[in-house]
Amino acid sequence: MDPNAIILISVFAIIAFALFMGILSRYRKCPSDKILVIYGKVKADKSGQARSAKCVHGGASFIMPIFQAYQYMDLTPISITVDLRSALSKQNIRVDVPCRFMVGISTEPGVMQNAAERLLGLRLNEIQDLAKDIILGQLRLVIATMEIEEINTDRDKFLLAVSNNVEIELKKIGLRLINVNVTDISDESGYIEALGKEAAAKAINDAKKSVAEKDRDGEIGQAEAVRDQRIQVASADAIAVQGENNAKIEIAKSDSNRREREAEALKLAMAAEAVQAAKAKEEAYAAQRMAETARAERDRATQHANIVVKAEIEKKQAEIDAEAKAEVIRRHAKGEADAIFAKLDAQARGSKEILVKQAEGIRELVAAAGGDADSAVKLLIADKLEELTRIQVEAIKNIKIDKVTVWDSGSNSSTDGKTATSDFLSGLMKSVPPLGDVFRQAGMDLPKFLGEEITTVDN
Repeated sequence: MDPNAIILISVFAIIAFALFMGILSRYRKCPSDKILVIYGKVKADKSGQARSAKCVHGGASFIMPIFQAYQYMDLTPISITVDLRSALSKQNIRVDVPCRFMVGISTEPGVMQNAAERLLGLRLNEIQDLAKDIILGQLRLVIATMEIEEINTDRDKFLLAVSNNVEIELKKIGLRLINVNVTDISDESGYIEALGKEAAAKAINDAKKSVAEKDRDGEIGQAEAVRDQRIQVASADAIAVQGENNAKIEIAKSDSNRREREAEALKLAMAAEAVQAAKAKEEAYAAQRMAETARAERDRATQHANIVVKAEIEKKQAEIDAEAKAEVIRRHAKGEADAIFAKLDAQARGSKEILVKQAEGIRELVAAAGGDADSAVKLLIADKLEELTRIQVEAIKNIKIDKVTVWDSGSNSSTDGKTATSDFLSGLMKSVPPLGDVFRQAGMDLPKFLGEEITTVDN
């Protein structure tokens, strides 16, 4: 065989072997005390819902190179000590309930998926802290719904309520509750201790009462037996009976005195126990009264925070809103004032500009007239003469005369040789203000080229 072919076949064999070993290295088996979490590109579940990770327990799975990675989660139980202090019960009495919880990562499909999403990569102490926070909250919730007598006497009911509440919340992060152990229950006010003392006193009294009743039954039975025996003996011997009867009387008196003393001692003992029980109840009631007083103070502080503080906040908010509205009004007024100022300033600038241009035009007109102001005025009047004449004509243009009747014989009746018709027309024209009067009203004199007014001076 060709040596090159042998080398080529050897290279392909090595590559195939390396590829096969690489594939085998990506096939991972999951131990029974762990959960294999595969993340990356993961297929959806049977219902078609997308998953962020695939969890395998007690099996094996192939890890796709590049597209997938994996980690293990330990199923070893985790012990959590919860030292609950000052939890408020239904009776508003604070109790201390130290407990020990045993939890572990759940292998239920849905809960296991929650563990992969929320606990993957966390250290043991981090998981313990997370579970401890949840347990503390649920413990306080359960204690707030139960009375101290129920917590102290009916432990099964208390543990069942704690287990149900805690396990529901732990499943949300992928954990399950294995065991709950309540070591001891105590309260700050001594209520539980008082209940114990009361129960102990009651048990002692019941025992003493039972002993006294048994002693009484024994004595009665013994006396009855002796009486029967002595009655039978007395029937046989009357004289002996007489003596024995006298003895019985003495014995009866002695027994009566003894029983009276025993009853007195029992009465004193029961009275002392009743006094102690009353003192215990009095201390318990005093503690409860202090607890109620503290609760009233807390409620008063809560009401103060809810009403007074809220009112102060609303007052401050109203002041801020009013200040903001006032600021808006001030800025709006300032804007309007600035706009009016700008408008008036623009109008003033425009008027000034018109006057400046008029002054420049008059200056050029005077310069064109060779510096002679009268000549410049003549030029202005000559330019406006047509308009002045039109104004004079307009003054009588719209006078409506329906009818004018002139009786004119044609003779010269006036001293100046005018006829009546000419006098009428002359008077009508004189009703129009002469140009000279118009110029004098404006503070000027009529230019000489328009004619001079003849002034008659009476000697």
